[in-house]
Amino acid sequence: MEERHLKPRDLEPMIGSRGRVSEVLSRKRALTLPMIRRLAKGLDLRADILIQESVLPERLRRGANRSRAARHG
Repeated sequence: MEERHLKPRDLEPMIGSRGRVSEVLSRKRALTLPMIRRLAKGLDLRADILIQESVLPERLRRGANRSRAARHG
């Protein structure tokens, strides 16, 4: 965002409401596939850049780790 001089409001057409943009940027909400598609197209980015474990909120990563641990006993 800094490189492109974007403000959170610039992401609203691709992510949704101001609140949703805030949640995504603060990592309280993960990007959905439609959001990723719109961001990739709107910002001329490869989608795989947006699809990384690091974009997931910490609470979701913890939940995924617990699920894996439960499956592997």
